[in-house]
Amino acid sequence: MRRLAAAAQSSARRREIALVVIAAVMGVLAGLAAAFMSTLTQWAHEALYGLSPGERLSGSPALLSPWLMLVPAAGGAAMGLIALALKKWRDRPFVDPIEANALHGGRMSLVDSIIVAAQTMVSNGFGASLGLEAGYSQIGSGIASRLGQAFDLRRNDLRILVGAGAAAGLGAAFDAPLMGAFYGFEIIIGTYSIPAAAPVLAATITAVMTARLLGAHVERLQLPLDVTLAPIDIVPVLGLGLVAAAVAIGVMRLVTAVEAGFAKSGIPAPLRPMVAGLMVGALALYSPQVLSDGHGALHKQVEGAMTLTVAVIFGFKILASALSIGSGFRGGLFFASLFLGALMGKLYGGALAIAWPTLGLDPAVLAVVGMGALAVGIIGGPMTMTFLALEMTGDLALTGYVLAGAVVTSLAVRETFGFSFSTWRFHLRGEAIRSPHDIGWMRELTVGRMMRTDFATFPAGGSIGALRAAVPLGAHRLVALVDDKGAYGGLVQVAQAHGPALAADAPASSIARQTDALLLPAMNVREAAFAFDAAHAEDLAVVADRAGRRLVGLLGEAYVLKRYARELERARRGLGAED
Repeated sequence: MRRLAAAAQSSARRREIALVVIAAVMGVLAGLAAAFMSTLTQWAHEALYGLSPGERLSGSPALLSPWLMLVPAAGGAAMGLIALALKKWRDRPFVDPIEANALHGGRMSLVDSIIVAAQTMVSNGFGASLGLEAGYSQIGSGIASRLGQAFDLRRNDLRILVGAGAAAGLGAAFDAPLMGAFYGFEIIIGTYSIPAAAPVLAATITAVMTARLLGAHVERLQLPLDVTLAPIDIVPVLGLGLVAAAVAIGVMRLVTAVEAGFAKSGIPAPLRPMVAGLMVGALALYSPQVLSDGHGALHKQVEGAMTLTVAVIFGFKILASALSIGSGFRGGLFFASLFLGALMGKLYGGALAIAWPTLGLDPAVLAVVGMGALAVGIIGGPMTMTFLALEMTGDLALTGYVLAGAVVTSLAVRETFGFSFSTWRFHLRGEAIRSPHDIGWMRELTVGRMMRTDFATFPAGGSIGALRAAVPLGAHRLVALVDDKGAYGGLVQVAQAHGPALAADAPASSIARQTDALLLPAMNVREAAFAFDAAHAEDLAVVADRAGRRLVGLLGEAYVLKRYARELERARRGLGAED
C-alpha cells in the first residue's frame, strides 16, 4: 500500500495528466459540495420564511409576517455562538484561497474550509444580505488543497489546483463553467497560463456536470427579444463603467466604516451579528429583495420596469450588505454586487432617458452591463464577469458591451483605489497582498536561511597588531568583533587591518564598520535588500536580537540579490511561462 501511495505521489509530481485527473476528481467533490450547500440553504429559506418550494427568498413580493424580520437576528445570534465556540476551540484566522495562494503556496486547512462553508450557510440561510460564493470558493479550494497535499504536489501545482477548486465551486453554483474557470485564473491563480488551463477546465466542467446531475440549475436572464445595440451605445456604456467604479469604492469603504463603527460601539463582538440582523430584518419589511444574495430579485429587476422603488432597494441593499459583512456574518459580495450592479444600471438608464431621450437604449441592457461592471469593481476579474454575462444571457453582442464597461471599471478602480474587496480587507489587516500572485516564497526566504555561520571573530577590545597576528592576509576577508559575552561590535576588513598606515597598538574597533547596521534572522529577503541599501554596505552582521546583539551569522548583499533573482525566476516559471 505504501509503495502504491509513493508511486501515485511520484506520478502526480512528474506527469501533467496526473494533475488533470486529480483536478477532475476534485471537481466532482466540489460540485457535490456546492449542490449540497445550495439545496440546504434553499430549504432553510423555505422553512424559515414560509416560501413555496423553489421560490427564491429575494424574489418574494413581501414577508408573510412582520415577525419574520426577526429571522436574520436569530441567524446573527447563531453566528455569535459559533464565534464564541471557535474562539475557545479554534482561535486562529482562517486562510481563504487568495491568501493561501499568495502567502502559503496553496496550503490551507480542509477543516477550516468546512467551518467557513457552514458559516456562510448559516448567514445566507437566515437571510443575511450576503451570498454563498465565499463558501463555494472556500470548500472547493479546501478540498483541492487537501488532495494536493496528499499527493505531495509541488508548490506551483498546488496553487493551480487550489485555483481549480475555487473555480469548480463557483462554476457549479452558477451553472457557468467559463465564468468559473476565469474566476480561478483571474481571482485565485492570478494569471492565465497553458499549464493551468487543463486542470482548471477539467475541474470546472466536472463540477458543473455533477451539479447538473443533482438537479442544480440557474435560470437565464430573459431579455426583451427586440434588444438592439448601436455603435453609439458604447458611449453611455463607458460612462456606466465610471459610475460603477465610484459605487464599488463607496461600497467597500462603507463596509469598512460599518465594521469600525461596530468596533467602537462597545457592543460585544458575538452580539454584533444579531444587532445587524435586526437592522437587516427591518429593511426587509420594505422589500425582501434586500435579503440573501439576490438571485430571485436579480431576475425580477432586469426584466421589470423602472420605478422609484428601484432607487430605494438599491440603497437598502447596499446598507444591508454592509451591515451583514461588517458585523460578523460570513459570506461574500459576489452575487450581491451583481444584483446591485443591475439596480445601478437601471437607475443610470432612467437618468440617461431623461438627459438623452433620443438614444433609446433599453434599461435591461444597462442593467446587465451594470451588473458586470460593479461586480468587477468589487470582486475583480473583467473576463470572469464578462463570461458570466454571456452564460446568463446567451447574448454575444451584449457581452461585448459588458466587457467594455468592465474594463473601464477595472481600470478606474485600480488607478484610484488599488484594491478589490478581498485585497482591501487584507490591506486593513496589514498584509501587503494586492493579488493572488505568489509572494509567500519571499517571506519564507529569510535571513536565517541565507546567512553563513563560518565566519571569523576577534575580541572587540583587542589591538590591530593582535588581529594581524591572529588573522593573516588571505585567511578571511572580514572579521567580526565580539565582546566577552558574544555581543557584536562591528566588522573589520582584514586587508585594511594589515595596512601599513595603521598603528599596531591602535584598537581594532577604531576601524570597525557597520556597528549599528544589523540584520535579524526573521527578516525576509526583501527586508534584507532594503537594509543593505539603507546601510550602503556589502556585508552585514546577523544578530539574534537587537537588545543582546549576540552574533549568529554574516550575510553578503551579492548573495541576497542572487538568491532573490533565482527565486523570482522560479516564481515566474511557475506562472506557466515555462515548465
